[in-house]
Amino acid sequence: MRVVGLTKSSNNFVDVEIARPVPENHDLLVKIKAISINPVDTKMRAANSEEELRILGWDAVGEVVEAGLDVTLFEKGEEVYFAGDVTRPGTYAEFTLVDERLVGKKPKNLKVEEAAAMPLTTITAWEALFDRLEITAEDKGKSILIINGAGGVGSIATQLAAKTGLDVISTASRPETIQWTKQFGATHVINHRENLTEQLKEIGFTQGVDFILCLHNTNAHWDDMQEAIRPQGKICSIVELADPVKMSLLKDKSATFSYEFMFTRSKYNTADKIKQHEILNKAAEMFDEGILATTLNKVLSPINANTVEKAHEIVSSGKMIGKLVVKGFE
Repeated sequence: MRVVGLTKSSNNFVDVEIARPVPENHDLLVKIKAISINPVDTKMRAANSEEELRILGWDAVGEVVEAGLDVTLFEKGEEVYFAGDVTRPGTYAEFTLVDERLVGKKPKNLKVEEAAAMPLTTITAWEALFDRLEITAEDKGKSILIINGAGGVGSIATQLAAKTGLDVISTASRPETIQWTKQFGATHVINHRENLTEQLKEIGFTQGVDFILCLHNTNAHWDDMQEAIRPQGKICSIVELADPVKMSLLKDKSATFSYEFMFTRSKYNTADKIKQHEILNKAAEMFDEGILATTLNKVLSPINANTVEKAHEIVSSGKMIGKLVVKGFE
């Protein structure tokens, strides 16, 4: 099978032919139709230290062509979407293996490229909002600040938070990103390049917000977030702290800080990892019913080393709005 591989010697993408893997246990062998490029892909590339060929990519839509003996959730021929497992070879390949418990049925009403844009960001946003921040229907009317609302995770998190009944304040700094976040349900937009607490006061949130979801540079926004969170409020970030920070104000407010990493369940083989299958299936229903919309914004083709390199350059620029997908092998 054809793959787009990466080696430590050059850190450049190359087109290579390798043997097709064989599914075992709960594995599905999926024929790839489209892949999405995420910031985690570029981070994994930058940190790559493997001497052997490495296959990146953790977002895809494809067709189940074979299944392991323990598979019960899917059948051959079904279209699926998934973000997979960071400890295994990825989706820059004609075929890939993925545990069925991390896979959902592709939304029927979305095109292949529209669906490929969604698994990783949807799982990340869902887990951050409902598992880490523990938001429920009873929180309807409360407020959430989403930092970097126009990115891939921000675009779907805004939709999910708005559909739950939260008052969504998103951050954006350019006319096009401001419009994008409003399109997906943000009721207010403020600039993450300026003081967040002061801007919140200007739009009526004088006592701060109930929840904060940080999707960009946790260190840069740390002091602002401590100021902006209400007493007993909750903050979640998907970006690791690069330097130590003071947490005294969080302590004083009895506020909660947590991380979200969507690969935790697969990496540590947690007992509840099937929840990602459930999240993706529930999200698929919401996409099909028009409750949620794809955040696809750019499509490249075909899947090969040159196209993937171009996609990485775009994602690494920091100016990407929504999601970028690479579709189809020639």
